[in-house]
Amino acid sequence: MTSTDVTGENSGPSGYAAARLRLLTGEAPPGPPRRTALARLTDDWLAALHTAAAPPRGTALVAVGGYGRGELSPRSDLDVLLLHDGTADPATVAALADRVWYPVWDLGIALDHSVRTPAEARKTAADDLKVQLGLLDARHIAGDAGLVAALRTTVLADWRNQAPRRLPELGELCRDRAERQGELQYLLEPDLKEARGGLRDATALRAVAASWLADAPREGLAEARRTLLDTRDALHLVTGRTTDRLALQEQDQVAGELGVLDADALLRQVYEAARTISYAGDVTWREVNRVLRARSVRPRLRAMLAGGKAQPPRTPLAEGVVEMDGEAVLARTARPERDPVLPLRAAAAAAQNGIPLSLHAVRRLAATGRPLPEPWPADAREQLVTLLGAGESTVPVWEALEAEGLITHLVPDWERVRCRPQRNPVHTWTVDRHLVETAVRASALTRRVGRPDLLLVAALLHDIGKGWPGDHSVAGETIARDVAARIGFGPADAGVLATLVRHHLLLVDTATRRDLDDPATVESVAAVIGSPSTLELLHALTEADALATGPAAWSSWRASLVADLVKRVAGVLAGDAPPAAEPVAPTAEEERLAVEALRTGEPVLSLRAEHPFDQPEPEPVGVELLIALPDRPGVLPAVAGVLALHRLTVRSADLRAVDPLEAPGAAAVLVLNWRVAAEYGSLPQAARLRADLLRTLDGSLDIRARLAEREAAYPRRRGGTAPPPRVTVAPAGSALATVIEVRAQDAPGLLHRIGHALEGAGVRVRSAHVSTLGANAVDTVYVTGADGSPLPDARAVDVARQLERALA
Repeated sequence: MTSTDVTGENSGPSGYAAARLRLLTGEAPPGPPRRTALARLTDDWLAALHTAAAPPRGTALVAVGGYGRGELSPRSDLDVLLLHDGTADPATVAALADRVWYPVWDLGIALDHSVRTPAEARKTAADDLKVQLGLLDARHIAGDAGLVAALRTTVLADWRNQAPRRLPELGELCRDRAERQGELQYLLEPDLKEARGGLRDATALRAVAASWLADAPREGLAEARRTLLDTRDALHLVTGRTTDRLALQEQDQVAGELGVLDADALLRQVYEAARTISYAGDVTWREVNRVLRARSVRPRLRAMLAGGKAQPPRTPLAEGVVEMDGEAVLARTARPERDPVLPLRAAAAAAQNGIPLSLHAVRRLAATGRPLPEPWPADAREQLVTLLGAGESTVPVWEALEAEGLITHLVPDWERVRCRPQRNPVHTWTVDRHLVETAVRASALTRRVGRPDLLLVAALLHDIGKGWPGDHSVAGETIARDVAARIGFGPADAGVLATLVRHHLLLVDTATRRDLDDPATVESVAAVIGSPSTLELLHALTEADALATGPAAWSSWRASLVADLVKRVAGVLAGDAPPAAEPVAPTAEEERLAVEALRTGEPVLSLRAEHPFDQPEPEPVGVELLIALPDRPGVLPAVAGVLALHRLTVRSADLRAVDPLEAPGAAAVLVLNWRVAAEYGSLPQAARLRADLLRTLDGSLDIRARLAEREAAYPRRRGGTAPPPRVTVAPAGSALATVIEVRAQDAPGLLHRIGHALEGAGVRVRSAHVSTLGANAVDTVYVTGADGSPLPDARAVDVARQLERALA
């Protein structure tokens, strides 16, 4: 694209717009060539506008910020400064500005504009850090080039002179932005510019380098920046608007625009780029702080008093590893080429002491270190366990090793989960970071188990199968057994690790989806686990995994259910016979409510608040809801519908017939024990729930119609079409009832629809166990025939099919 495209008769907005459209639709190849061509085309157009306005002497157009760097995406703003030396008449300068700005606005292009003298520009930069950062990339477009060169020289000199004061301010700005926007390398809908590891941080690293105070690691940084810019270009073309947020519904189109396989492959590229920028930022800001600390203690004066050059002290940490200036570095006598355990020893020492691993140390280890023999020596395995058990300080050390490729050298299977996105919104992290976070959580639980080494390694490997097709637990079992043998565990320990990985979801799934009072439930879990020591490890792994998943994955309710299951399974493994299947005696509160329901002939409700796990805050997050009422058909769908109407999320429901001791021979009372939580807002009053339940039971409140109206009035956004529901009969799930498992898209009133369909199928619901992760619901319902016995096999399959059709 040459300047002739936008000069002469084509210098107006329409000529520039046509040339711009040709460029964006294929005249220039995508990536840096197109961004450069777009910046050059815009330069030529603005220069033509400036010339046509007959500018006075001592004026110039200056591109600043992203435009100054030549990083124009299809929908980028134009950051332009009209610089003047102050000698021209202000009205003439204002008229010149109008002649340039208005054609830009006429095209609908966003324009960040200013009119200043060099002195005004310097003063504004001194007061506003963002203005100063933009001026660091100032570039001449048209007019007095000497005026622009002088401004660049003075702005750079100001920046370097003020670096000790301005760089801490810039670092604080980056931290505040990261706190607001999150980390780009983990977000499902990341902001490519503002999130930590995004384009803003890459620009900040350029500013640090321009200060001459410190510099960022350059390896891979330019390529990472290019990846994010290319992705933003494609996002602008796909959406047709100015946006930096890579929304879920646009990721497949952006991937197609870039020629990438799919949305997951796109996110992985973006995450890898963000990880490179984030790690470079960590290293750079540590160096900035080190230099500023050194300046504050006057090292030259100390050196002169000592009669020589001052050297920071070196404190031994481990064989071949010392601490120097707040970092773990290699000792002068260290020989990575002769010591294959040194990378793990250095990492473990850094993590245990809560200090970062020096960039130079990691690079030397990666460049000259020898591979470990297989199986690993005991020292290497112990150092890995030490690294994993260091707690929160494990994360930055692990990231340093991963940045230089050392993790995949140690555990080759890691490559398949590295930067792998997790589409379930319950998950906070990518797969690889989730594994490290699980090890961090497990490190706090090592006192609860007899083999903390197995717990920590299982935490690191439990989701390693997510890089392979099929059930990740099944794939992970094989990988865990192989990794365990490679790192030096014996066959028995390798078998335990394989079992932990294969069944890491067993306890939480069983506790939240099965009836723990049913002996068959406990016996089936005990048969899988096999030993008390494995149960102990699996319990700790379950908690660590859930805590590392995200705040929605663990609560006091889930913790209590899992602990109850573990206690029962431990009894079976110790040789105690599970209790015989017999009716569970009502609690004192259930007995009281049953008597009251018999006396009044109406529903009676009781609420007990539940607080977050390990967070005894005054505001409850959920309640135990007890409802007693004379036994009658349709109770489950009625109650579930009322709860849905009041925006209460059902976690579990247990239905039992109670014969009150104070009223022998009276009709049975149905007692429902619900665990519910508010979808948002505060919990409703029991009186309102009771009133709506009465209206539902007497037919004056049409729950199905009300729920349908609400869904129609407030449709939920969907990223795509949800898969159809699937209803199955769990084989040998219980000796007391038939277990039906429903997997469906979570939606208000789902349990109401299930209950209504089961009532229509002529079966009775004994209990329901609800588990919701993100948009997916897994509801397990225990049903019996009218006589209270499990359904025959053929009848159970028929009921499951009826339910599936009703939900579809």
